[in-house]
Amino acid sequence: MTELFFGFLRVGCFAFGGAYGAIPLIRDVVLSYGWLTEEALVDMIAVSESTPGPIMVNLATYVGAVKGGLPGALLATLAVILPSLLIILLVATALRRAIRNPQVQAALRGLKPCVIGLIIATGAALAVKQVLPEGSFDWKLLLLTAGLGALTLGWKKLRKSNMPPILLILIAAGIGILL
Repeated sequence: MTELFFGFLRVGCFAFGGAYGAIPLIRDVVLSYGWLTEEALVDMIAVSESTPGPIMVNLATYVGAVKGGLPGALLATLAVILPSLLIILLVATALRRAIRNPQVQAALRGLKPCVIGLIIATGAALAVKQVLPEGSFDWKLLLLTAGLGALTLGWKKLRKSNMPPILLILIAAGIGILL
């Protein structure tokens, strides 16, 4: 249980850029401790994206439940949110003065490209793992991804608005079930 707490505490301490920026760190911790296989982690990321709540918290809760039941789920969840909670409490007191500081604004602008790079790298790695499972090429998955991308872009062109995420999830689920 201590490994579970400190593993997810590490995720909570060093995850920047939200859930997608945290996925590489979560992957590293979960795989290094052997809590999940790569395939189970990819599946859990997909489930965590489609369930309410932050992905990082959903993943911590799931892994905690698998490794330690309800106490493990509570411990892992607490560990992953504790650093953010403490930082938010500290920052809230100094926010009014600090946000006007040019150095703080510059640091935040400097972090943005790093977070974008982490998200793109993680997405590409997950996509490659799914499209090329065990060395074979999955045409159905590639066509499904391309079709959903085309549907999303077509929706945006025709409707002049983004497709509601829940609609995209339902369409993808329906096609996945049919395939």
